[in-house]
Amino acid sequence: MASRVEIPGKEAFRIGEVCRLTATKPFVLRYWETEFPMLRPLKTPKGHRLYRRQDIETVLEIKRLL
Repeated sequence: MASRVEIPGKEAFRIGEVCRLTATKPFVLRYWETEFPMLRPLKTPKGHRLYRRQDIETVLEIKRLL
């Protein structure tokens, strides 16, 4: 089994941070956003994705199930 990922105590994470924490490529995260409606990061006015802790947990669960 994979070891538990320690998610830092922050409110929001950029896509690069989520990629490092979950060992997932950015294009995979963007694709999963289109396939899994529960994965909806916030977007800044400039269009940057901001993932919440719940989003990271969802990404980890998707990876586990796949």
